[in-house]
Amino acid sequence: MSSRTVISGGLVITASDEIHADVLIEDGRIAALAVPGTQNWTADRTIDATGKYVIPGGVDAHTHMELPFGGTFASDTFETGTRAAAWGGTTTIVDFAVQSVGHSLREGLDAWHAKAEGNCAIDYGFHMIVSDVNQETLKEMDLLVEEGVTSFKQFMAYPGVFYSDDGQILRAMQRSAENGGLIMMHAENGIAIDVLVEQALARGETDPRYHGEVRKALLEAEATHRAIKLAQVAGAPLYVVHVSAMEAVAELARARDEGLNVFGETCPQYLFLSTDNLAEPDFEGSKYVCSTPLRPKEHQAKLWQGLRTNDLQVVSTDHCPFCFVGQKELGRGDFSKIPNGLPGVENRMDLLHQAVVDGHISRRRWIEIACATPARMFGMYPKKGTIAPGADADVVIYDPHAEQIVSAETHHMNVDYSAYEGKRLTGRVETVLSRGELVITEREYTGHAGHGTYTPRSTCQYLN
Repeated sequence: MSSRTVISGGLVITASDEIHADVLIEDGRIAALAVPGTQNWTADRTIDATGKYVIPGGVDAHTHMELPFGGTFASDTFETGTRAAAWGGTTTIVDFAVQSVGHSLREGLDAWHAKAEGNCAIDYGFHMIVSDVNQETLKEMDLLVEEGVTSFKQFMAYPGVFYSDDGQILRAMQRSAENGGLIMMHAENGIAIDVLVEQALARGETDPRYHGEVRKALLEAEATHRAIKLAQVAGAPLYVVHVSAMEAVAELARARDEGLNVFGETCPQYLFLSTDNLAEPDFEGSKYVCSTPLRPKEHQAKLWQGLRTNDLQVVSTDHCPFCFVGQKELGRGDFSKIPNGLPGVENRMDLLHQAVVDGHISRRRWIEIACATPARMFGMYPKKGTIAPGADADVVIYDPHAEQIVSAETHHMNVDYSAYEGKRLTGRVETVLSRGELVITEREYTGHAGHGTYTPRSTCQYLN
């Protein structure tokens, strides 16, 4: 069955253009754009977008659905998490499959395929967390790149869990230099942090705010610097995830000024929240425990500046929700036992639109950092991340004037609190199409589990 949809009268915004245009969708793809009212297109469905923005569906390149962490699991499943993503105007996620130490990459990837398949409301891809670098896993990296898993995450943090030492990191980077893969780095000096954690707990410093104090900005900057130098030695590109500290941004900016293929991602929590949240009384601060941690407010201006100067290229969520009751509470009396992670997959597009309203970024930059660049960075462009003939019809009708108050009462993430509770935002998703199918229709969920399909990716399309 062939189907045609016309979206009429809206302002189409991509990373490069803003044009008033009608959009024709045929069989799940963008077929054409035209000056409003100039084409007599026949369609099965017409959506009036007068006074609204017509934007590409968001690409969230950093989520953790059902992630095992600290003796529990992230509270969003692929079903609940992708549904919430759709409510927030995101139509593609790239989640992290996990290799456990002593097991193969293939086992980890197969496990994540099993979790996601048939359960997603929107399209999805996978990165691979590499926890155990050896000759076998290095060979497996080549095979994964060939089948569309083209990015590999390593950790300089979490000794005994995900941690890789410099030698393991170098070997993986050398391999990715050969096979075209992209190494994603959690850049914090985990060995040094563990010493500071132990010392803080010995002093009786157990509250959530100490999580931010022991994970020092300097240790993020040092690890970022070290990762850059290792990538330089390997001749490999590098993508640093969830950059939170101004000192780390400075390291990225320096590397990019030298012409290196080094990229940085930040997240809404670092742009809108701070150590003030970690210090909230009555253990409320635990809601904001994530790694890298929230920083003092003065870091925010440098992160916004990095997004404007393109020293930071992407805003992802690092969505990894744990309920306050029963999960975050595991760390009462010991901040090091609080599961690390925040909910945010539903809030990203709206928060970044608020940044447009507030004058931090332009409308086109909003689309660039939330849709186009993540799609290019992870090999999905122009299928994803833009509105152009041939692209998947992942389209959001966005009302830039609607006002909303963020709250756990009204969000769709499977978690019992909002990190942005009570925040007033201007702008809201009205209708969402995924490959031409209505997932959100005028603020009503009309999608279903299983619509979302696995998306194999090509290698990074963002290199110099």
